[in-house]
Amino acid sequence: MASVPFHYIDLRTFCYATEDEKRVTEALQYYLPEEFEVDRAESEGHYGDRIVVLSARVETADDMRHVLRRVAELDDVDRFLDELDQRVDENCSLFLSLDKQSAFNGTAAVGDGITLRAKVEAYPAKKAAAVENAREAIEGVRDDAF
Repeated sequence: MASVPFHYIDLRTFCYATEDEKRVTEALQYYLPEEFEVDRAESEGHYGDRIVVLSARVETADDMRHVLRRVAELDDVDRFLDELDQRVDENCSLFLSLDKQSAFNGTAAVGDGITLRAKVEAYPAKKAAAVENAREAIEGVRDDAF
C-alpha cells in the first residue's frame, strides 16, 4: 500500500450550549476511524455560555487513509481539488471546512462546523509540492490506489 503524504490530520469542532454534545461528537467521529478517541476541552463564551472543543489528531497512515476516503466522498470533490492551491498555505498545511450537520447525517460535505487541517509532506517544503502531494493523495484514495 502506498505511503500517505501527510504528517498528521487534525479535526476540530465546537459544541455550543444549544447543541447536544453526543451528537456533535458523532458528527466528528464520522470522519474518524472506529473507536478513535476524541479529545474534549471545556471553554467559556463571551457571555459565559459553555463551549466544548472536540478535537482529534490522526497520525498513522491507515487512520489518515480513512479520513481521506471520507474527504474523497465529498459531492464536490472535484471543486475541492481545483481549489487546492488556495487551500494549502506556505507552511504546507491544507485547510478544509466540513459541514457538521451533514457529517452527523452520514455524508461528507463542504460547509461549516468541522475544521480539517492537514500537514502535507513535501520535499522540498514548498507550497507547489504540497499541493501536488495532496492532490495525488485525494485522487489516490478516490481511485483506491492509496
